Amino acid sequence: MKLNKNFRFLMLGQTLANLGDVFYIVSIISVLYKLTSSATVAAFVPFTITSAMFISSIITPLVIGKWRLKSVLLASQIGKTILLVGLGAFILLFLQDMNYYFIFFIIAGIAFLDGCANPILHTLIPYYVEDEQLIKANSIAESLTQMIQIGGWLFGGLLLLVISSIQLIGIVSVLFMLSCVLLAFIQHVDYVDKEKQKLWEQLTGGWKSIGATPVLKKIVQMDIIETIAGTVWIAAIVYVFVEQALHVGEQWWGLINGSFFIGLLIGSLYCIKFPNLVDQYKYLFIFAGVIISSILTILFGTTSHPVIALILSFGIGLFGQLKNIPQRTVIQRSISVEKLVTVYTSMGTVATGVFGISSLVIGILADHLGVRAVFIFSGLLLAIVSIIAYRNKKLFV
Repeated sequence: MKLNKNFRFLMLGQTLANLGDVFYIVSIISVLYKLTSSATVAAFVPFTITSAMFISSIITPLVIGKWRLKSVLLASQIGKTILLVGLGAFILLFLQDMNYYFIFFIIAGIAFLDGCANPILHTLIPYYVEDEQLIKANSIAESLTQMIQIGGWLFGGLLLLVISSIQLIGIVSVLFMLSCVLLAFIQHVDYVDKEKQKLWEQLTGGWKSIGATPVLKKIVQMDIIETIAGTVWIAAIVYVFVEQALHVGEQWWGLINGSFFIGLLIGSLYCIKFPNLVDQYKYLFIFAGVIISSILTILFGTTSHPVIALILSFGIGLFGQLKNIPQRTVIQRSISVEKLVTVYTSMGTVATGVFGISSLVIGILADHLGVRAVFIFSGLLLAIVSIIAYRNKKLFV
């Protein structure tokens, strides 16, 4: 069975938007570093993005309770396009040494709109595909995301060798405009809540749905622990591991990161190839994926051989993805589609908040206990997740 045109337009539009996001971040980091020669200022870009998306995830339920999902998704992409064009104009005409901080307001605005769009994207998939196609649809969505992550940063960096940052922002503006056109073709879904809800009810609707659904409560617990465990894979920690534990050059930093994302991509492609198998044995994929990832992460933290580290990184990405896709399908099937977007928003609030705090904590632990210790700690956290999955396997089946 072929996936319908609404899903195809949604994926194409979001893929162009995601590629544009990577390119624009590459160009902004380049602009800021050239202007200030400060790694701290450049590193403040992802911090700004995470903070804005956290705020957005809290406010989004108020928006989706009043407007159609497609309208919010399209409006957020149009808003991002306008902000990006404004950013390019500001850099071209007004940027000086003393006013670069204004860039961060625009970055925050774009990230805020992204925070509105992300839960809607995941929510629209069950509207546009049949239930038996959810595994395949989620796998395609993940594959496209990982291909952008693998190729976008590399290609964006190469583009900066031949064009300027402002020209790259111009390319991103075109990508964002094309994304708007494609998203305009998807059909509206009958989502808007006809009941008048109070402000507090709108803000807490997702949490109430999670609290009333046993499998969602367990998945949120697992996600919190996994998010903490996953912070060891931020670029700064991997860089320190390559330098202090593997004692090899910077090129291995890129290779290990790339190997991890390739593992994610292969996992997604496997789920596309064998969706019925993954669907039939969802629990086994979830449990095996997290326990094997736990073992591989601990081995990664103890190895001193860069080639072995490369293989382990690939395996962690592979088995992590074989767990994530069926788990996402469980979420989509565990509750009515009308409540999905608020559930995803609530889960996104937890993920961004926990990630921001744990990134700082993991960095401190790496300085005081050593970088190997944080990867072993990450592996032990994943082992706890596997125990939660095992003790609640009836919920996942």
